[in-house]
Amino acid sequence: MALLSIVVPAYNVEAYLGPCLDSLLDQTFTDIELIGVDDRSPDRCGAILDEYAARDPRVRVVHLAENAGLGGARNAGLAEATGEYVWFIDSDDWVAPNCLATIARRLDAEKPDVLMLGHVKSRWDGSTGRDGYNWLLRRMPEEPFKAEDFPRIVYVFPSAWNKVIRRELLTRLDIPFPKGYYEDIPVTFPLLLAAEKISVLNMTCVYYRQRRDSILRSGGERHMELVDQYRLVWDRVQALGKLPEALTSELYLRMVRHLFYIIGSGRLGRHQQEYFTRAGALVRDTRPAGFPTPEGVVGIRYRLLLSGSWPAAVILRRGWRMYKKVKQKARKAYRRTRRVGGGVKGWLRQRALMTHYAVQRRRPLDDKLALYCANWGRGYTCNPKAIYEKARELVPDVRGVWAVRPESVDEMPAGVPYVVFDTPAFYSVLARAKYIVNNNNFGNEYVKRSGSVYVQTHHGTPLKRMGVDERALGQPAAEHRDALKRLMSRCDKWDLNVSSNLYSTAVWRRAYPCSFSTLEYGYPRNDVLSTATPERIAEIRAGLGIEADERVILYAPTHRDYQGRLNPFLDPSELADRLGPGNRVLVRAHYFYNGVFKGHGPITSPYMQDVSTYPSVEELYLAADVLITDFSSTMFDYAVLDRPIVIYAPDWPVYQVTRGVYFDLAAEPPGLFVTSADDLVGGLRSGAYDSAETTALRAAFRRRFAAIDDGHAAERVVRSVLLGEQVIAPNAIPTRPTPPNGSAIDDAEEEAGVDDAAIGERPMSEEERRADPVPETVSD
Repeated sequence: MALLSIVVPAYNVEAYLGPCLDSLLDQTFTDIELIGVDDRSPDRCGAILDEYAARDPRVRVVHLAENAGLGGARNAGLAEATGEYVWFIDSDDWVAPNCLATIARRLDAEKPDVLMLGHVKSRWDGSTGRDGYNWLLRRMPEEPFKAEDFPRIVYVFPSAWNKVIRRELLTRLDIPFPKGYYEDIPVTFPLLLAAEKISVLNMTCVYYRQRRDSILRSGGERHMELVDQYRLVWDRVQALGKLPEALTSELYLRMVRHLFYIIGSGRLGRHQQEYFTRAGALVRDTRPAGFPTPEGVVGIRYRLLLSGSWPAAVILRRGWRMYKKVKQKARKAYRRTRRVGGGVKGWLRQRALMTHYAVQRRRPLDDKLALYCANWGRGYTCNPKAIYEKARELVPDVRGVWAVRPESVDEMPAGVPYVVFDTPAFYSVLARAKYIVNNNNFGNEYVKRSGSVYVQTHHGTPLKRMGVDERALGQPAAEHRDALKRLMSRCDKWDLNVSSNLYSTAVWRRAYPCSFSTLEYGYPRNDVLSTATPERIAEIRAGLGIEADERVILYAPTHRDYQGRLNPFLDPSELADRLGPGNRVLVRAHYFYNGVFKGHGPITSPYMQDVSTYPSVEELYLAADVLITDFSSTMFDYAVLDRPIVIYAPDWPVYQVTRGVYFDLAAEPPGLFVTSADDLVGGLRSGAYDSAETTALRAAFRRRFAAIDDGHAAERVVRSVLLGEQVIAPNAIPTRPTPPNGSAIDDAEEEAGVDDAAIGERPMSEEERRADPVPETVSD
């Protein structure tokens, strides 16, 4: 029998489950059994648990036939546990390194019924903080004690995961976890009141993840279940027999505070009055004899609940809200006055645009209109381009319009409708389009309309940390948190999230903790890499002036936040000269640098060619025989071609520290990994870049990141989003996402479309018009 049984229920947490399990299994203390409970999870939680069980005999998995909820899953895990003690860990949290050894020493030395543990909150924006009542652990007796010796123990966060419990006591009390929200409460309080020996370990053992999509941030009538859970608490407490009056009074006051807190939390929505009525009835029914009315604000709240007067509660809450609103408006007016002091004309123009946008949002959505945007309006490219072109083919009656910046207008292909950012036309389409396809976000002014469908395609596979995982660089912590909050408010508008592989699916879920559904379909922009013919590749190479027998090396470094400007560690002219005749080095700068490769002066080698302004990076991939990159997502795209990849990363340690990465590229590269120019040239000359070893590395890399890309990703997106079909990609494990409202075309009612005169378009030539199957205009 193990000393400790750890029960880990899992439901829809595939992005977090692995780190949780790793934190438990990678401990110096190993006398544990870990029971993973797959609560009929709709994602890959069950498969992840099975993988861990296959490689670690300490792990056992329980697969539930039906979803039982967190409480039921814990009960199922407890039924399988054999350890002397049991610890319930939530699968999106994790534990501190080596904490199990300290826990085991305390259990062995004191033999408590309950061992209380310290924890910290790990917020979604990357910050951490202690629980409001965690300081009580420092005030508790050093020797084992009973709850009556320290009644304020009831204020410690009432969760299952901050306690290690003697299993025999838990089963003897017969207090299973109930169904519903707040299921910890009816177990925590009776357990603490019944325990003969409580010990305290005042150190951080658990990192409590504060997810943006947790139930604590959700709304609705299910939060009224808190009243039912507290009623169950009192039923179970009464079953324990006579308890000290001071202890029951403290528990009662704790309940009053908790019940009233939920009223102002925003979780109840339109159910506030019903909740207030039920909470008041509970407070009256369970009031201990002789309980004195508390003083101060708590006393006011207590009397309100006891009276059951909802009008009085409303008046007090409205008065407080009005005070805060007036104060906030005064601050905003002051800041606005300072900001527009010298730019009244620009401010007035912006207000006029926002007024126009608000008016357009009152008009009905256009079910036959889609708005596309890529790279913050920098042009016609990336995943949105591939989806747009496939939509023209499969759903020609859905008109696609592109949002572009003024400097990108001349680069728009003939026959592709567009609107220019920050114009009335742009805001008209933004307000009316039912479908939004973007590889980034629109600005904070964008308002997501009910019934519209926002498809986030992203523009790369993440090696560097993204979203809430991104580290602040030269930015104060408070500013970084504010920036993340603004980012999340924009990401909350996504309905569907296109993912290129299983790895990205998990990363996107962690980095952007929002309520989107995932389309694990591969990257649409990579379709051309899978479908290109030898003739097409030869045509591209000829267009670039490349001889048939030349070895083409594409060098595509990425942007580095810590540099602030393009400062590559490689002189491409020198590289081309050292490689000599028979080689052609194509250099591609990151699009942040407006198509100019800077840092090493003018091109001096006849074997080098700057292709930073070439319109299609996918065509450059097809032309290249070898890719040299560093931390750029180009490696993931190029892997689709199954051609040699060289990672040239002299600053890998610096990049890891400054930006942060999701995996160790040096340990798991897609091919040759070098950190000096000499090693790079040597590897290209000797053939080491394309050896049996690098081929094996590339094969493993492709299995992980390119298994889904088969040339049909764009079609899958179009069929799923615009045609409402159920689509599963080959090699992708099916999940059960909930599609957004209105994900398919509704032909039942045809609404008026956006005014055609507002949409710009470069006229097509007669030859282009005959070849293009879609009408030139965007009329209804």
